[in-house]
Amino acid sequence: MADSDSSPQTAAFWTQADALLRKNLTYQKRNFNANCRLISFPFVLCTLLVITQKLVDNEINKKSNQCGCQCIDTNGDGKCETVCGLQFSDLDQSPSCPIPSPLKWPPLLQVPAPQYRAVRSASNPSTDLPDESCRRTGNCPVTILITGTNQTLGQSLAASMFSPPSPLNSTNSVLGSDSTTKQDSFLDPAFIEGSLYNIQSQCTSNSTVTVSASLDVSKSSPFNFVKETVCVPSLNLWRNSSSEINDQIYRGYEKGNAERQYNELLGAYDFLNSNANNFNVNVWYNATNKDDYNGRIFLVRLPRALNLVSNAYLQLFQGRMVLEFIKEMPKPATKLRLDIASLLGTLFFTWVVIQLFPVVLTALVYEKQQKLRIMMKMHGLGDGPYWMISYMYFLVICALYMVVFVAFGSLVGLKFFTLNDYSIQLVFYFIFINLQISLAFLVSAFFSNVKTATVVGYICVFGTGLLGGFLFQAFIEDASFPKGWILFMELYPGFALYRGLYEFAEYALSGNSIGTDGMKWGNLSDSENGMSDVMIIMLLEWIALLFIAYYVDQVFSSGSGKNPKYLLQKFRKKRPSSFRRPSLGRQGSKVFVDMDKPDVVQEREKVEQLLLEPTTSHSIVCDSLRKVYPGRDGNPEKLAVRGLSLAIPRGECFGMLGPNGAGKTSFISMMIGLTTPTTGTAYVEGLDIRTQMDWVYTSMGVCPQHDLLWETLTGREHLLFYGRLKNLKGASLKRAVEESLRSVNLFNGGVADKQAGKYSGGMKRRLSVAISLIGDPKVVYMDEPSTGLDPASRSNLWNVVKRAKQGRAIILTTHSMEEAEYLCDRLGIFVDGSLQCVGNPKELRGRYGGSYVFTMTTSVDDEHEVEQMVLRLSPVLKKHTKWLEPRSLRCRNRMSALQMYSKQSRLQKAGSRFMRGVCPTPPWKMSSSRSQTQSSNSTRLHD
Repeated sequence: MADSDSSPQTAAFWTQADALLRKNLTYQKRNFNANCRLISFPFVLCTLLVITQKLVDNEINKKSNQCGCQCIDTNGDGKCETVCGLQFSDLDQSPSCPIPSPLKWPPLLQVPAPQYRAVRSASNPSTDLPDESCRRTGNCPVTILITGTNQTLGQSLAASMFSPPSPLNSTNSVLGSDSTTKQDSFLDPAFIEGSLYNIQSQCTSNSTVTVSASLDVSKSSPFNFVKETVCVPSLNLWRNSSSEINDQIYRGYEKGNAERQYNELLGAYDFLNSNANNFNVNVWYNATNKDDYNGRIFLVRLPRALNLVSNAYLQLFQGRMVLEFIKEMPKPATKLRLDIASLLGTLFFTWVVIQLFPVVLTALVYEKQQKLRIMMKMHGLGDGPYWMISYMYFLVICALYMVVFVAFGSLVGLKFFTLNDYSIQLVFYFIFINLQISLAFLVSAFFSNVKTATVVGYICVFGTGLLGGFLFQAFIEDASFPKGWILFMELYPGFALYRGLYEFAEYALSGNSIGTDGMKWGNLSDSENGMSDVMIIMLLEWIALLFIAYYVDQVFSSGSGKNPKYLLQKFRKKRPSSFRRPSLGRQGSKVFVDMDKPDVVQEREKVEQLLLEPTTSHSIVCDSLRKVYPGRDGNPEKLAVRGLSLAIPRGECFGMLGPNGAGKTSFISMMIGLTTPTTGTAYVEGLDIRTQMDWVYTSMGVCPQHDLLWETLTGREHLLFYGRLKNLKGASLKRAVEESLRSVNLFNGGVADKQAGKYSGGMKRRLSVAISLIGDPKVVYMDEPSTGLDPASRSNLWNVVKRAKQGRAIILTTHSMEEAEYLCDRLGIFVDGSLQCVGNPKELRGRYGGSYVFTMTTSVDDEHEVEQMVLRLSPVLKKHTKWLEPRSLRCRNRMSALQMYSKQSRLQKAGSRFMRGVCPTPPWKMSSSRSQTQSSNSTRLHD
């Protein structure tokens, strides 16, 4: 069948895009308060970080943390001057002092404290270890384990490492301390507040060594250290293999019942294959205090341990090597800098950025839950404009959010933002928000409830931050963790974001501490910098997820959906030509036609004739349309529509009547694309609803059973949006909107500019009818349009629908016979999914007229009472009694016949009220105690 020349021109791509953009901007303007709350989150977080930074700065810049000072009479005139320097400082103050000539410290070993030195115990029962009683006297030796392929060489080297020095002085004595190291050695804690040990193979009475250190840190006050040592004997024990040493070191950490008890070793050496011509050794050393939980790196006392074994080997074979001292590099006066934003920013800023994901997700699921997306599509909005505008809309919102976030963080002076190159930040955030939006589009296809989507979205937000901070970051900082697994974990967008923010934080923290810039483009080539890998991963995922999201949307989320193989089909670049042909779905399927109903048979023959000889006079042609819902939970399948054949010409309003569950809504759902037919098909303006539904939408208007409106948009804004989708522009658009508002009584009193969420139920219903008619659609579906309206509004609405019949086909469902007779040119009665009769109201009245049958089913005991009640309402009735089995289905059918075909008489009104009370559970029914085979009395009264 060819298209009519009067078919409305389809709105162009950019016209549809403009309509959706205008609607979104208006909707966004109405959500101003919600947007303010969204943007306030990074504002509040950055403000809290700034306040915390101020508090930390005040704490670390206290006088007690600055270089120590003292009032000294430098000129001998009795007046003192304040002199500051290392000599007046303690361990906490020394890092801030200017030190042009750092002290030379004697090299030390990390010696276990007396109460922790290795002894025989239950977990380490080695017989060559000292008895535990030495801990009570405090004279336990420090133990060194040795192994290698040459036991004689190993024991000889171990013995010479701690031989008594000659002459005895601090330079060639083996010194050690059990004090905890610091991040620098400007002031070594061992010489300030710790114990200093002199380690020898055997302590004698004259084995005490006095250690001194002196430095003229200022001309007026030299800096001198003098400290005596405590002699500690060394114990060298041979082990047969390195695995034995490893096992014993492991057993050195045992936990007692009350507190931790240690069996610590001084160290261990594996001389491997060393000999006179080859020196090869592995060294075990104590690095317990290398890192603390705050990420600070402490010095490790390793140089002296390496020097001892190297010097012992040289003395045995070639000569002697002396490690005289260790010292720090010179430095100017410095201030302690601690950037809180860089320390905490990775976790907090992950929450700030990723919270956009549930915002976008809930917005998409809201349109899906409220069926607003399919409502827009049914009024002509194509998938292309929807995706382009929706994507760009969310992209602009997210981009503005990120710009405000970075701008405010920079404005308040957070080093996280100011030190790192802004162009890198721009590229990183831009790629991620695109990836985030694509992921939201994909995930939204699997949710149909906003509350569920919101909960899942925010679980992802907080879960990503916590897992990143307490799990993923540990893997990043572990040099032994395979890089391949890091890259695999970064495939999850949340971890990719966390890694990028972690790199920003590390460079900002490093740059702040040494006074340099943070991350630059050149740093992306650093081997330890994972930013380049993250950007590549996110870019590839963005492209892949966007494609997958569009495909999933087309298959699952766009009304009735498309064939999963639709991408393999040839893309149509123009509107397909109209055609009709007999439905293939009818072949081989049972068509439910009652041959005793000539009007239904005649309608089917008319459809078959139209399919063979197509014309342009009929807008809707249904060919053996059938819908079967599969059975669930053990229930049989539900046959909702049984082989419906129907033809509706232009200018006709076709009324569909029938009880609830008769199949009317299922039929409408197939016609508007919400569900697909099981078999058969229908043609709308010559287009097949199975394959050409996107084109059908361009000439269709829908008033659904439930009002599908945006709560924050006004009635006028709704009509402007849908009018633009119907290709109305300029003055014609404004005129059409005003006429629509006036026709449904929504123009006066400011109602047109009132938000739809504040409308009453009747006002929303009238607005839905106006939406379905705007833009002159050629086919209109109205599902119970007058539901909830008062009599005056209903009468006015009927006039609107009646005027709208000209030039278009209308399918209207209703439960009101009065409405059907007033509006519809033809009526169709639906029962159990099939068309029982079809014709105009006068034909049906004449065909089934002559007498009006009022059928009532009751038990035998109540028969007389029911008969008297009915005769009081209409004395002219004649009684006809028929025995039948009680069936609720027959009751529904009788009720439908009564309501649809009886005159507006006293009997019809009273009978309708009565039947509503009786069916499907009549007050006069068989008692449950009686036999199920007992018949009830069906009384027919003829007027």
